[in-house]
Amino acid sequence: MEWMILPFKRYADFTGRSRRMEFWMFRLLFYVVLTVFIGLMIAGFVVSDLGEQSGNRPEDISVMVWIGLAGAGIWYLACIIPSIAVCMRRFHDQDKSGWMWLIYFIPYVGWLVVVVFMCIEGTRGENQYGADPKDPSRADIFA
Repeated sequence: MEWMILPFKRYADFTGRSRRMEFWMFRLLFYVVLTVFIGLMIAGFVVSDLGEQSGNRPEDISVMVWIGLAGAGIWYLACIIPSIAVCMRRFHDQDKSGWMWLIYFIPYVGWLVVVVFMCIEGTRGENQYGADPKDPSRADIFA
């Protein structure tokens, strides 16, 4: 769970390096929470449709749809900056410029190229962006 929360602790820290574990656990948390909110929206539509079929004719969409939509929107906005930061730190771990995350905006294939880069192991030892995050002598990983 610490790996999932770490990008929020380093919210707007665009310096240093991050492990693959930090990046992928953060992505997992992001998609799990987003799936819960989307599930609420779908459940709200189902409840709304059932109410309409029973003759109640609800005038507006179910409250669950609005809660799911608002929650998903807030969650997405809250995760934009940490998502960019952890992606930049992953590029730093590979001794590449953090600005390479802009590859994401290349139509059709940009996201795939970034995913491939996020799967590549970082450089061993210290590089120009800092110490190796996999170094077992580092005790400040979750600090």
